[in-house]
Amino acid sequence: MRFEKPLIPAKLLRRYKRFLADVELASGEQITVHVANPGAMTGLAKPGTPVWLSKSDSPARKLAHSWELVEVDLGGGRELVGINTVYPNLIVAEAIADGRIPELAGYERVRREVKYGRNSRVDFVLEGTDRAPCYLEVKNVHLMRRPGLAEFPDSVTARGARHLDELAAMVRGGNRAVMFFLVQIASATAFALARDIDPTYGLAFDRAGQAGVEAIAYRCAIAHQAIVVSGPVPILS
Repeated sequence: MRFEKPLIPAKLLRRYKRFLADVELASGEQITVHVANPGAMTGLAKPGTPVWLSKSDSPARKLAHSWELVEVDLGGGRELVGINTVYPNLIVAEAIADGRIPELAGYERVRREVKYGRNSRVDFVLEGTDRAPCYLEVKNVHLMRRPGLAEFPDSVTARGARHLDELAAMVRGGNRAVMFFLVQIASATAFALARDIDPTYGLAFDRAGQAGVEAIAYRCAIAHQAIVVSGPVPILS
């Protein structure tokens, strides 16, 4: 996924109300930007941290700028981390189309935002001849508390636990279901659940696994120009 325009460098002043942040541009101007991330963003929102912004030309937007990347040291040196939770579905869709996720290869059709379960929508349904549909849910991962180990979630997510139970129901109905963790941290070498942050999500993940829901994790290569899936990382128990 390539950014449409060159990103704008800035310095983070503060993040607040989950979806807002104040930043200082290189010119010294201070502006408020949109933060497309409902999580805690642990370790990513320290004042003074370098960030990169996109700017929309849409007159309908209240805030023209969006926070896209942050540069931090998570234990292995400074690196870029993607914080925009709108992008994972776009990144994964491109990777599926390009055949870069072998576990999801061989399907002829991909449908997005399909209604299922109890008033929910699954991110993707992959369909093919003579094979069961695959229900695919994507989660963005940007938490790293130990060098190399990416974790999810970074805050309590009742919605995430519900998605796991609904994926399990799809498997019981004869379908395939996959939980895909997209790690927007290039230095990640493994993935694990942050069970201490949300024990309920951990239990839902265990139930889903016992029901036959598959889990896979891939990390991204991140640059100021683009974010792309780069390869799998193992999931630790």
